[in-house]
Amino acid sequence: MHYEFDAVVVGAGGAGLSAALELARQVGQTHRIAVLSKLYPVRSHTGAAQGGIGAALGNVEEDHWEWHAFDTVKGSDYLADQDAVEIMCREAIECVYDLEHYGLPFSRLEDGRIAQRRFGGHTRNYGEGPVHRSCYAADRTGHMILQTMYQQCLKHDVKFFDEFHVLDLIIHQGRCAGVVAYEIATGRLHTFHAKAVLFATGGFGRMYKVTSNALALTGDGVAIAFRRGIPLEDMEFFQFHPTGIYRLGILITEGARGEGGILRNNDGERFMERYAPTIKDLAPRDMVSRAIYWEIRNGRGINGKDYVHLDLTHLGREIIETRLPDITDFVRTYLGIDPVKEPIPVTPTAHYAMGGIPTDVDGRVVTDASNTPLPGFYAAGECACVSVHGANRLGTNSLLDILVFGRRAARHMAQYIQQVDMPAMPDDPEQWSRQTIARLMEGDGGERHGQIRAELQSLMMDNVSVFRTEETLKTALEGLAGLKERYGRVTVQDKGRRFNTDLLEAIELGNLLELAEVTTFAARQRTESRGGHYREDYPNRDDQNWLKHSLVSRGEDGGLVWDSKPVVITRFQPQERKY
Repeated sequence: MHYEFDAVVVGAGGAGLSAALELARQVGQTHRIAVLSKLYPVRSHTGAAQGGIGAALGNVEEDHWEWHAFDTVKGSDYLADQDAVEIMCREAIECVYDLEHYGLPFSRLEDGRIAQRRFGGHTRNYGEGPVHRSCYAADRTGHMILQTMYQQCLKHDVKFFDEFHVLDLIIHQGRCAGVVAYEIATGRLHTFHAKAVLFATGGFGRMYKVTSNALALTGDGVAIAFRRGIPLEDMEFFQFHPTGIYRLGILITEGARGEGGILRNNDGERFMERYAPTIKDLAPRDMVSRAIYWEIRNGRGINGKDYVHLDLTHLGREIIETRLPDITDFVRTYLGIDPVKEPIPVTPTAHYAMGGIPTDVDGRVVTDASNTPLPGFYAAGECACVSVHGANRLGTNSLLDILVFGRRAARHMAQYIQQVDMPAMPDDPEQWSRQTIARLMEGDGGERHGQIRAELQSLMMDNVSVFRTEETLKTALEGLAGLKERYGRVTVQDKGRRFNTDLLEAIELGNLLELAEVTTFAARQRTESRGGHYREDYPNRDDQNWLKHSLVSRGEDGGLVWDSKPVVITRFQPQERKY
């Protein structure tokens, strides 16, 4: 089946819906817009975001977007591009009020204004102490964003293709010309011919064994862009959220600490006072995750095990059950623990990719260290790297990123599609997808993708997580080479066409293997510690040699090639991070 649209958005999470809605508002009466999603839209992973959206509304206390920008840059360990950060923090305020006007049911202060709470790394007056900046809807903020934005898209007649799994990007004669998608219900391939394509496909945390990410987060868009010659930026920086439920990885929102929750070791000590004496439990995520592991290494894990406690018991039943209802339910359901009376066992969990497809501040995908855009190709959200998160993302800035840059990308797309004709198409745009499916369906090498995936996740968790060394990274690369070789012998057991999740999981595994290799390769190149990338053999930050973004591409010989580009610095000069 062949379709023609002016603009195609791939992914229906917060970034995709934000872009689709803005496109519909800008040009929806005159131009055709489609959204492709491998999930039903409100099942997208944005719905798992709990804690809130960062915006300097100043509803609880004085706040300014400049303070928010400083915190974001400092939190990023000075690797974020400051021009992009300034745009995000300035436009945050308008984005939150737009959501309110769309009908998002924010939690409220007594006077009716949007409630705000504290969050890790967010301070007043350039670092003096915690500030109330996170705008929230209990601990269901992402869920409410999805519901609200999806309803608005339906109101504006956006065309959705649900359960269409995009397999390939069509680039022809130097332009993006569309995508190829697999219809899960029928097993058919479809070509979507378009003037412009936006990838909003989310992250790839499923390459780790313990992760907060949904099963669907397999880095499809990032891997497709990489395979089509787009270098990937800052892939060595992967965030581990400090408070995942022990062994499960299910997230306990940072909002729990924003409400006053305390991390305690086996001695009952509030150990973050030693690591971040000013803002304690609300230090940035990379610092808190390392502190938890250091406590465990030094024998202060609970009962000698590899977790610590998150203590909410002093907050009282009303705050816990009204402001944190979802996590209260999670803990009671999965652990049989009542957080009103007992502390919660937590350990760091793979959470968020700071790196991804490189873009400019208008969402245009760039193809080299000189930031040359590829006409017609855009990206936004976790799959993209603007970079506003640098080496470590602050909590609440992910929801902000998807809203600000989803909207900005859509505005540029709206202008672009009104100025250009439909691009030419190659003779057989479905060739790669058809051959890949045939190879997997007809393969009889006997390897099972589930086994390879399990080994990949353990390999990455053991060697490329919070702490890294030359030895662990070398071990991971050697292991990945073996797994990729075995992947060539994968056998798909389900030979049917309809709802063949066996085939789709095999395709997703190929994407995860690709991105795991790029992540590990980039981490091995960067011989310093910065943000979420901590090298025990290079424990210090090295601005002289490493204040730059990494770019990794695939060379003509099939090997990985490393390049770099400078960090954009406007007003905040790099300093030592102290909290």
